[in-house]
Amino acid sequence: MKNIKRCLWLLPALLSCLWLLADSLVPAVPGFFALRAVFVQYTGVLAMGVMSAAMVLAARPVWLEPHLGGLDKMYRLHKWLGIAGLVLAITHWLWAQGAKWMVGWGWLVRPARGPRSDAGLGPVELLFRHQRGLAESVGEWAFYAAVALIALALAKRFPYRAFVKVHHLLSAVYLALVFHAVVLMKFSHWGQPIGLVMALLMAGGAAAALTALFGRIGARRKTQGRIASLTYHPELRVLESAIALEKGWGGHAAGQFAFFTSDRREGAHPYTIASAWQSDGRLVLITKALGDHTSRLRERLKVGDPVTVEGPYGCFTFLDRRPRQIWVGAGIGITPFVARLKALAQTPGPQEINLFHTTADCEQAAIARLEADARAAHVRLHLRVDKKDGRLDAQRIRAAVPGWASASVWFCGPAAFGQALRRDFIAAGLAADDFHQELFEMR
Repeated sequence: MKNIKRCLWLLPALLSCLWLLADSLVPAVPGFFALRAVFVQYTGVLAMGVMSAAMVLAARPVWLEPHLGGLDKMYRLHKWLGIAGLVLAITHWLWAQGAKWMVGWGWLVRPARGPRSDAGLGPVELLFRHQRGLAESVGEWAFYAAVALIALALAKRFPYRAFVKVHHLLSAVYLALVFHAVVLMKFSHWGQPIGLVMALLMAGGAAAALTALFGRIGARRKTQGRIASLTYHPELRVLESAIALEKGWGGHAAGQFAFFTSDRREGAHPYTIASAWQSDGRLVLITKALGDHTSRLRERLKVGDPVTVEGPYGCFTFLDRRPRQIWVGAGIGITPFVARLKALAQTPGPQEINLFHTTADCEQAAIARLEADARAAHVRLHLRVDKKDGRLDAQRIRAAVPGWASASVWFCGPAAFGQALRRDFIAAGLAADDFHQELFEMR
């Protein structure tokens, strides 16, 4: 989370510093319209910079995962960069349109302009000048489309299938905004560091947008497979699916997730892998009926159905040098820990591990399997059923694990619960870097 916050603030700060090397926020000629021209350029640069970074993250670049803590964290940064880009784009639009409104209302008088001379302009600058009118119109309509599409994407009640299509359309809108920015950015800035950085950002964003439009995101990490078995646990409302993969899957670490596609119209959905890799070409998923899509899986999936698996992704892989680990799996958040238990049963680790599983739903057969997996992995299991044992909190965890101060904490479950545990543990003295949380909310 710390790296997400740093990137969210560092990118606009870097762009602002580079802007100030090339220009000034105080116009050489005093007056509102001169100030407007400066801030239209400045806000436009910031908006396109953060939008470009958000577009690059949408393409799921694996090389960034170690630096940002995994794809789940990258998607969280993608979301906040998108929001920041929207706010900056609205600010840019208000600077551009506000003056026109005030002239129309009689509040301002537009300064007189003489004819612009093309003398002394190079061919590229001349081309850009002749495209200004088109770029302004394209940018304005692309802005309206971006506002509408981003607003829909942020609406939690908006169906996931439609959310995926909205993001597809946003790629085309972004390319229109790149044309707008390239033509209308102050031409002298292209020879400055700000121009080089913006060129790199927009080139990366354009490449990511084209990758999305042609359906090539994650193409090299996709493996075909078929559903080998399906087991439904009615008391938990959980479906356990075993997938038999074809050649091409390079394996995964316990705690990682992948995107699974069983219906092209629905698109890919991310699920944590619930099995350790044994080089046998099989994966296990555990999905709980929490929404429209997961609620329909039991009726729609059949043994033998083809599926596409893309991945693996994520850095929630239990790798640290602390002598102890505390795992907290809330509800369906137990999934990555099940995979790690099975991996430890094959290859024991040196750490002392306490696993806390808190759940509102309880099925004896599933609990028995979890207890057996914990025994095989030499992990101490603490089971808490909410109705019987009450809510789990950091104080109860510390009381059950006297050596907690020398442990790292690994949490998977509802975001608010994880944030509460994180605050409490850090306040009690745990280092922030020793609290690991999977952010499985991908939107």
